Amino acid sequence: MLSRIAESLFWIGRYIERADGTARILDVHLQLLLEDPWIEEDAACRSLLSVMGSDAPDDVELTRADVLSMLAVDRHNPASIAYSLGAARENARRAREIVSTELWECLNTTRARMPRKVSSDKVHEFFAWVRERSALAVGIIESATSRDEVWQFFTLGRSIERADMTARLLATRTLTEASGPSWTTILRSVGAYEAYLRTYRGVPSARNAAEFLLLDRLFPRSVLFAISRAEACLREVEPNTARTFSSDAGVRILGQMRSELEYKPIAEILDDLPTHMDAVQSATSAASEAIRQRYFPTSAAPTWVGERS
Repeated sequence: MLSRIAESLFWIGRYIERADGTARILDVHLQLLLEDPWIEEDAACRSLLSVMGSDAPDDVELTRADVLSMLAVDRHNPASIAYSLGAARENARRAREIVSTELWECLNTTRARMPRKVSSDKVHEFFAWVRERSALAVGIIESATSRDEVWQFFTLGRSIERADMTARLLATRTLTEASGPSWTTILRSVGAYEAYLRTYRGVPSARNAAEFLLLDRLFPRSVLFAISRAEACLREVEPNTARTFSSDAGVRILGQMRSELEYKPIAEILDDLPTHMDAVQSATSAASEAIRQRYFPTSAAPTWVGERS
């Protein structure tokens, strides 16, 4: 497969997952701001923006509407839903010879229907629409794509982004302890509440909820599941036939983070949750860079053989 095509598939997966994850996080957190009068809105908004990788001027009092504008409909902010959906469509255009007609039409229609402004009474409907369009795109690939390199690179991108988004969400728990979201809110934001209840059969506690979202091997949005899936995709793309350990930097980075999550006691992780979640985000970023250098380097200069007459 051409590196250009592989890169586009990788980023289609990442951008679709980023749009879906951002919609889930914003839906629950903005609703919390609306319903709880005791939450300090400016501090909660700044915490949410920080977790999502965006900054705001210190001399401006932030509101729920500001966060919605920056992280939902701003087409120039790389952390926004609108930017992610536009970038997914652009990468699909670059890989048009590989991307199916159904997926292209899905992403193209989604980008065309992306609103430039969302009214306050339509916020939940907008986030539900984003989740539905993301699910449609993923469903098209899952149901009609051969499990070859096309599927592997798409799933690799999705898995790395999902681990990163879940880590960002968990970091919001301790940024503003007084007004931070409850564990029930966090579980609901990733669609994990019912799955959690079936697993633990009780009211969410800090230890059990964090353990579920970090270490559950069966729930697809847990950090461990996503990292393990990304690691498996990399091994499938280029199986290691040597007798020594894998020399692939991406596999090593993901494997080290997986091992650390598997064997570190959950109590130690909870004692310093933001630091451990930063480590997960750093690992996904480093793995993404290692994948870029290995499979689709963009700085490679063309080499000319022979002389031009």
